[in-house]
Amino acid sequence: MLRFFVQFLAALFLTITTATAQTSQEPAADPDTGRSSVDVLIEVIEDEAARAELVERLRSAGLPEAVEAVVPAAPPPSDVSFGRRVAEITQAAAEDVADWVAHVARQITRAPNVLDGLSGGEVAVLLTALADLAVVIVGTVVAFLVLRGLGKTLYARMSASARDGGLARTVLLFLASAITDGVIVLIAWAAGYALAILALGEFGQIGIRQTLYLNAFLLVEMAKVAVRLVLSPSATALRPLPISDRASAYLCSRINLIVGIVGYGQLLVVPIINGNVSFAAGRAVSTLIAVAVLALAIGLVLRNRRAVSDWLLGAQVDSATPPKGALAYLARHWHWPALTYLLAMFVVVLVRPGNAVFQTFLASGQVLVVGLVGFSVATFLSRMMVRGVALPPGISARVPLLQGRLNSFVPKTLFVLRAVIFVLVVLLALNAIGLIDLRGWMVSQFGLRLTGMILSVSLVLLVAFGLWLALTSWVDYRLNPEFGKVATAREQTLLTLLRNAATIALVVVTLMFVLAEIGLDIAPLLASAGVLGLAIGFGAQKMVQDIITGIFIQFENAMNVGDVVTVGGVTGTVERLTIRSVSLRDVQGVYHIIPFSSVDMVSNYVRDYGYFVCDMGVAYRENVDEVKQAMLDAFAELMGDPDQADGILDELEWFGVNSFGDNAVMLRARIKCVPGRQWGIGRAYNGVLKKVFDARNIEIPFPHQTIYFGESKTGRTQSLRVDMDAERAKA
Repeated sequence: MLRFFVQFLAALFLTITTATAQTSQEPAADPDTGRSSVDVLIEVIEDEAARAELVERLRSAGLPEAVEAVVPAAPPPSDVSFGRRVAEITQAAAEDVADWVAHVARQITRAPNVLDGLSGGEVAVLLTALADLAVVIVGTVVAFLVLRGLGKTLYARMSASARDGGLARTVLLFLASAITDGVIVLIAWAAGYALAILALGEFGQIGIRQTLYLNAFLLVEMAKVAVRLVLSPSATALRPLPISDRASAYLCSRINLIVGIVGYGQLLVVPIINGNVSFAAGRAVSTLIAVAVLALAIGLVLRNRRAVSDWLLGAQVDSATPPKGALAYLARHWHWPALTYLLAMFVVVLVRPGNAVFQTFLASGQVLVVGLVGFSVATFLSRMMVRGVALPPGISARVPLLQGRLNSFVPKTLFVLRAVIFVLVVLLALNAIGLIDLRGWMVSQFGLRLTGMILSVSLVLLVAFGLWLALTSWVDYRLNPEFGKVATAREQTLLTLLRNAATIALVVVTLMFVLAEIGLDIAPLLASAGVLGLAIGFGAQKMVQDIITGIFIQFENAMNVGDVVTVGGVTGTVERLTIRSVSLRDVQGVYHIIPFSSVDMVSNYVRDYGYFVCDMGVAYRENVDEVKQAMLDAFAELMGDPDQADGILDELEWFGVNSFGDNAVMLRARIKCVPGRQWGIGRAYNGVLKKVFDARNIEIPFPHQTIYFGESKTGRTQSLRVDMDAERAKA
């Protein structure tokens, strides 16, 4: 509140002075001294000693930001030397560091004051709260333990199944174990809620303490699910980390203990103390929890430093020559960075008690999770590198060289992925603790350019390798005499030349794309390639045009096999598509082969949906509203036919009078249909519409012929004699 008050006064002061300068009005003067309050404030700011005293008073009140907002910075001189500027920058940096160190020192000296908020009655409050929550806690924990006991048996079976299965089964069982563990927590949490709502207190109501506990239980146990997912103490074959069962159980129990202390302490104990004692007592309890967790973590690091070093060094520990290098040195002395980090956390706890501690712990948890996930993925990739790629026997028999190609490429790719994962883990960890702003860097111009370049180059290389692998595998399959038709000598020569030429072309094109993505000028290379392409184009112009047009048509997904299209003036069903031509069969059964070079437009009648457009002509004497109602009634009758209704996507769209013909008024409507069914539905609608028009005596006109006998200039024409008796006899 004091901070807000001072900031408000500063903003009010700046507003008043700005308005005064704009209106050229003198500020009100003090009747005793004859000076305005603005003059007094300016005099204080200009006097160095008075300003320093004001700054110190405001800082002692805990308002460094307000001080910086109130005290204006002196404008830099316009003409200073480069050395002077460097000196001023270093001076400002040194002063900032000194101020920060002094501020941290003051906060550390004041840290013990945080515990002054403890009144001594916190234990009684906690015992009372636990007594109120005893039934809910016992019910939730019993349900959770029973379900966990059943789940451990299921995890053991999953582990045995994963041990005997392949990679796909292991991944599926790993995901199933994670889902099962999460469902167990949700069921126990729901049981606790049901117990609190139905059995305790008034029916249908739940107390705030019970809600705090149940929410804390859900969040803490879900965090423990993530820990168990990585360590898998009950399923050896599903464990991502290469550690023993004993080490897994040990780590899981200790990490879950820390998670439980932090989670239940911050989410349950601290809110209870805040609500029943004071916020100062809550801050003190939060600090004690943080100190206890840090002490436990430091003890775990010191106790297990040798075991972790041996695990990091692996088989090299038992070798005759001790491992050397930066990584080996870091593996032996890993506990020093860990202890340094924990001590830094201890300083943060002392300097920033309260919610900031919990936020710092969350950041540390993110660092731990990122590290474990990264290490798990790296370990999984290492196992894949050792195993290699094993193709099914059928594929290996058809393409015998494919497995060797994959096993020569996959280890290199996995090694690069491990390096990328390590860099990502380091960056995410630094971002979690606030040392770098990873998101800000990635949205910057340089970050976007660098990440875009890396992704583009990786995608180009991956696509090029996939194309090369597919091409060479297809050639190997065609040359395999055990499957399909035995290739002749001419075919073997042509296929080998095709593979070599395509490989060279693919390497050249890929290199050009990579150089272009890096930012190098490839214009000279493109010019050379253009000359070569021009020579090829003159030799096979028509075929090149067919192929290029076919590539674009298929890339744009203009038509597929089975579509009804109009191509090159021919309408029919697509029966075959190649890179050079399309084959259609029209309604008369004629088979058309149309090269893509003669295609300038593709009309697809079965893409997404189709419309049947009904242009109905009626006599001029008919009422348009009556005809409209007849067409709507015919559509309703059509919708009653189950064979036609499932192909109609929307109601009848009525457009009204479309045109006036020689013999009829043209009325238009249309029906939205499933693609490909608009013609059948249109024929069915026409049949129903004819029946409705006949029943309502609505005329559908047809051409009439008028007989003209001619006439003379006097206006006389020849007479027409009708035999009425004969007509009556016919009737």
